[in-house]
Amino acid sequence: MDNCRIIVFVKIVNVKNLAALNHYILRYKWKFLLGFLFVALSNYFNVLQPQMVRQALDLVVQNISLYRMQQGFAQQEQLLHSIGNGLLIFGLLVILFALLMGFFMYWMRQTIIVMSRLIEYDVRKDIYLHYQTLDQAFFRRNKTGDLMARITEDVSKVRMYLGPGILYAMNLLTLFILVVSSMIRVNIELTIYTLAPLPLLSISIYYISNIINKKSEIIQRQLSKLNSIAQEIYSGIRVVKSYVQEKFLVKYFDEECRDYQEKSMQMVKADALFFPLIIFFIGISSVLSIYIGGVKVNQGLITPGNIAEFVIYINMLTWPVTAIGWIASIVQQAEASQKRLNEFLDTTSTILSPSSEPKALTGDVRFENVSFTYPDTGVKALINVHFHLHPGEKLAILGRTGSGKSTICDLLLRMYDVSGGSIQLDGTDLRSIRLEDIRKNIAYVPQDVFLFSDTIGENISFGLEKTAPREQMERYAEYASVRDEVESLPKQYDAMVGERGVTLSGGQKQRISIARALIKDPRIVVLDDCLSAVDTKTERQILDHLQSGLSRKTVIMVTHRVTGITNFDHILVLDRGRMVEYGNHDTLYAKQGYYFKMVEQQKLEEEQIKWD
Repeated sequence: MDNCRIIVFVKIVNVKNLAALNHYILRYKWKFLLGFLFVALSNYFNVLQPQMVRQALDLVVQNISLYRMQQGFAQQEQLLHSIGNGLLIFGLLVILFALLMGFFMYWMRQTIIVMSRLIEYDVRKDIYLHYQTLDQAFFRRNKTGDLMARITEDVSKVRMYLGPGILYAMNLLTLFILVVSSMIRVNIELTIYTLAPLPLLSISIYYISNIINKKSEIIQRQLSKLNSIAQEIYSGIRVVKSYVQEKFLVKYFDEECRDYQEKSMQMVKADALFFPLIIFFIGISSVLSIYIGGVKVNQGLITPGNIAEFVIYINMLTWPVTAIGWIASIVQQAEASQKRLNEFLDTTSTILSPSSEPKALTGDVRFENVSFTYPDTGVKALINVHFHLHPGEKLAILGRTGSGKSTICDLLLRMYDVSGGSIQLDGTDLRSIRLEDIRKNIAYVPQDVFLFSDTIGENISFGLEKTAPREQMERYAEYASVRDEVESLPKQYDAMVGERGVTLSGGQKQRISIARALIKDPRIVVLDDCLSAVDTKTERQILDHLQSGLSRKTVIMVTHRVTGITNFDHILVLDRGRMVEYGNHDTLYAKQGYYFKMVEQQKLEEEQIKWD
């Protein structure tokens, strides 16, 4: 029956998803092994204390009748003194063993708990690094709140398994072995009766822990959902307030919180069964040890001290056995959390960097009959697109919304791999060039501008190894036509921009992001409709800087305005992913096709604005 209990407990903790943590434990194997040694030593001195109590009690019981028989004799006083000295020695030994137990208990926490904290750091770091290796499609499929919940809440639950979970499991195992072996040496039959209820307790805990495992996974999913909802609301708080949707979203969030509360309460109800069951079965063990022990004392098989020793052993096992339920709960929750972590850690990027030599690029870009279909939606974004840019040439890409303009930028940065055809940089297929070389040589300003919650200077210097000198910041802020506005601020380049640049206007954010791209001194500059929030005059100033200050850089610019691109070397017009026109301004204007209509329409709009 004792073996049954141990097997059941091992079955509880031996869950496959947690096997992914084994290599972390091996990394800190010396802390793990020393921790196990300290646990064993602490419990060894703990188990010695009841033996001292048993010997002290037997000393009193064995000598009490002798003491009474010597009533009126001088030896009675000597016997009392001898008994007192013996009890003092046993008392001092109990105190000594308690101190030694506490000393090793301190070091077992310094090894096992410290190991869990180190592994927690490693796991969080590995998850963060793994997130950065995943492709754009992964982040389109998963919400930011869920990503954050896994790296915070789930890792914390895993740490509880690696620290307290393993520590108390070790404590249970070593203490159980030491206590049971000590009990067997006294009387095997009494030991069997005393421990008989414990296998029933383990079986009960096993079934309850399975319920907790399922409910824990559901709770973690709901928590991720809550994080995602909160993150979206905080990020879009301007939209929420402008549409007066605060009450609706509070109600919606409250409903999701109540759902989380109900699911948590269901797990709490299952978890609440542990302690009553444990107290009930431990109580039965104590009653059996006293009753059966009394019978054995009458039979002369054991001493009264042995009964006291057994009662102390049972109470000594109370916390470790109680911890079975707690450990099982921790392990099951950690298993559910590690399963969620493994789902992301087992995800591999479809965009892999080749192990090739570093390559210096000059800015020659060639698209050879490039076609692309988005993997998640099946939408055909590009069909047989082809063009060739020599170093220093400028390309403008025009087209309606959804025509595939931004897709060209994503493919050039290798956020996705082409479905057909090829992209070449300096005559080498893009898939044969290291990702680091591609992205270091391309400055990209996306359509959705993102600034970090830091100073303007740090945002401009983001692509550099260290903060740029003030003169360099000023020069590139001038290229982006934002210098005067930055220097009009009280703290200038040390001014904080707020989360996502919330303290700046849309045009200011766009121009700071352009300065951030240009300061990298790249070979290729990609501007994805990043001038939509600036006026025509400012746009022309920025484009003039591109023509003069970046004359040797290859530039690809996605835009809806045609007024500033008339001097570009190439103009590509897209419609539903297909090339409808390609050439320079004069050639396309003379065709009087799609490009011609766009030019004339914008001329009319500008004239209308002047009249208004």
